[in-house]
Amino acid sequence: MNVNRHEVAAFLKTVAQVTGSDRVHAGEEDRQAYSDQMGFDLARHEPSGAVAPRSVEELREVVLAANVHKVPLWPISRGKNFGYGGAAPVQAGAVVVDLSGLRRIHEIDEKRGVCVVEPGVGFYDLYDELTRRGHPLWLSVPGNAWGSVAGNALERGKGPQPYGDHGAQICGLEVMLPDGSLVRTGTGAMEGSATWHLSRDTYGPAWDQMFCQSNFGIVTRLGLWLMPAPEATLSVDYALPDASDLARGVDALYPLRQRGLIDHDPAWVSYVGIASFVGPRAQWYEGEGLLPEDVGASIRSQLGIGWWNSQLNFYGPEKVIRAKFEVVAEALAAQLGQRPEPRLWRQGDDFGASHAGIPSTRDMAMIDWYGGRGGHLGFSPILPADGARAQAQFESTRARFEAAGIDYYGAFSVGARAIININEILYDRDNAQMARAVPQLMDTLIADAAKEGYGEYRTHIDAMDTVAATQNYGVDASGVGAMGRLNGVLKDALDPHGILAPGKQGIWPARYRS
Repeated sequence: MNVNRHEVAAFLKTVAQVTGSDRVHAGEEDRQAYSDQMGFDLARHEPSGAVAPRSVEELREVVLAANVHKVPLWPISRGKNFGYGGAAPVQAGAVVVDLSGLRRIHEIDEKRGVCVVEPGVGFYDLYDELTRRGHPLWLSVPGNAWGSVAGNALERGKGPQPYGDHGAQICGLEVMLPDGSLVRTGTGAMEGSATWHLSRDTYGPAWDQMFCQSNFGIVTRLGLWLMPAPEATLSVDYALPDASDLARGVDALYPLRQRGLIDHDPAWVSYVGIASFVGPRAQWYEGEGLLPEDVGASIRSQLGIGWWNSQLNFYGPEKVIRAKFEVVAEALAAQLGQRPEPRLWRQGDDFGASHAGIPSTRDMAMIDWYGGRGGHLGFSPILPADGARAQAQFESTRARFEAAGIDYYGAFSVGARAIININEILYDRDNAQMARAVPQLMDTLIADAAKEGYGEYRTHIDAMDTVAATQNYGVDASGVGAMGRLNGVLKDALDPHGILAPGKQGIWPARYRS
């Protein structure tokens, strides 16, 4: 999968005439800047350089030049997808297309709860604009929110608010295909559509999700549904004291989520996760090996938390959310033996206590857990909403973490029918033992989950082929599953020169498949 250096040089010279040489970045420091900042082997995914167009017209010229020179591109929105590869491409030598300069907020429709943004618009950018307007609409944000609104939604990012399934809030895309042409999805296929970002009902196939986690096109404009500001919020915290309590915690929550009494996906978070936001491990323990259980008990006591911890938030008219809370509290008291006191926020109170989606980078503190040049790797399988299955998955995963010498940090985000088990593998990149253990741990966890029928919902660039190989329904003699063959057919039809993000999600064009 070598990239022709001479063609890359000719390509960069061509696009410099379009964007200006100041937006072509091909020096050694540039290549390092666009590499995986948390990876162990940067050369494995090091790009040839980057180009930063600032308009759709410039982007089209970049794409057309890549077709001429057969140079692979790796589009990024802001490149903050840390834990999954950051800005780095799957294929070493690809040229990063940095879209952070396309940062227009095209529209905010306060009445209908819609925003339309370019890929360079970050969560802070959109939050600032909504703040200027008096917060008529509320964001949902991921834990580390310095990335792109569009990029996060296209990667099916999650947040703890009612609109927290960000990919599901997408409605209407403008996409540049690999030949440089533009297409608008949904009702946007009609010139002058009055409902492009308002309805997913469309004539013919609906294509929005085809451009999520794919390499079939470059999204240049994205419509996203936002939550109308509620009258009030009510919040309550639950804590379970023992590692073995996860099953009853899950079984207590998901029926309430399914019935709509809880209107976001609450998570049970292990105590190491919460502690990692507070400070490094050395704050509590400076010894070698795994965190001892007595130290863990001391951490939980000092922080006033349980082994598993969850926060429930209710949004809406005060009368409604108080009534919902009473039903939920009664049910959870019977199952968990707890009835914590809720906290009420009303419009006009300090907005910081509202439990709106307020962008923060607090969660990035976790990478300092071990010290050194910290990093984290996300392993996020989906499993049924079932307490026994969740407990078994936790125990299996925890055993693998401990065998690798890594402190366990996991969370189980409880949906109405399924759970996303988000595991954060924390490490020190300067630790040679961890550099050997972490990649092996990731491969083992993927294989373990596949045996149970659980697949990841997103993954690191190192593991994209590995996860794609678990999609083995309808496998043929070559070992490729039916989904892989379908993706290949679409890829080759849309991108005959194989220029756009080769290897993303394990989808390779014909020129590289052999």
